[in-house]
Amino acid sequence: MAGWLETAPGWVASLPEGLQTLLFQLYQTFVYQDRWTWYANGLKITFIVTLGALMLGVVIGMLIAVIRTAHDSQRAGKHNPILGVLNAVSKVYLTVIRGTPMMVQLLISCFVIMVPKDDTGRLICGIVTLGINSGAYVAEIARSGLMSISAGQMEAGRSLGLDYRQTMWYIIIPQAIKNILPALGNEMITLLKDTSLVSVIALRDVTKQAQNIVANTYTPYVPYISLAVIYLVIVIILTKLLGILERRLRASDRR
Repeated sequence: MAGWLETAPGWVASLPEGLQTLLFQLYQTFVYQDRWTWYANGLKITFIVTLGALMLGVVIGMLIAVIRTAHDSQRAGKHNPILGVLNAVSKVYLTVIRGTPMMVQLLISCFVIMVPKDDTGRLICGIVTLGINSGAYVAEIARSGLMSISAGQMEAGRSLGLDYRQTMWYIIIPQAIKNILPALGNEMITLLKDTSLVSVIALRDVTKQAQNIVANTYTPYVPYISLAVIYLVIVIILTKLLGILERRLRASDRR
């Protein structure tokens, strides 16, 4: 710190020792060796994992929701055995994924199943694992959205000559997605925060980069507080954007 004070502006030397220490830690965290770029590069990984996992989770969740809804809506005496097997597999998937911690899932996926050898492999592993985890929660969200659509919509589609798959794809699912968008937005925010767990598989997201800075500076205060502020700002921005989207959807429904 003494060497840094010699190169710092003169007014810094007149500050109380506590403020000098804080400025030095800020310098070490963001300025020295352009460490602010460590956070920037980590944020790129965080956003890639979040968006990739969310898209995968929505696909898996919608598929599971359609399977379970179709199974539950079968008429008495007309049970499809294939649908029954798929529904049973879906229940096992939901039970296992929702009943085990995401960190454990990451460790098993990375060090037991996929065993990636490089950063790209770890990135794929993180996206796939978080996507599979997210899919279990999106499935319940999507299922509630499908169940919120009145049975008359299905009957209307069938009266137009559409089969079950076409009615679901063109009529039911679009309405359900519109109904569950706020819940999907909340899932995205949760997923964004959960990406911090990928640091356990050595994926250099923003959390891992903060840990690397702490390892270099031996001062955890500023790096970790800065990390919390970064997540907080992103979540606030996303919450505002989701609120705007929800208001627009409500306005469009009233027209």
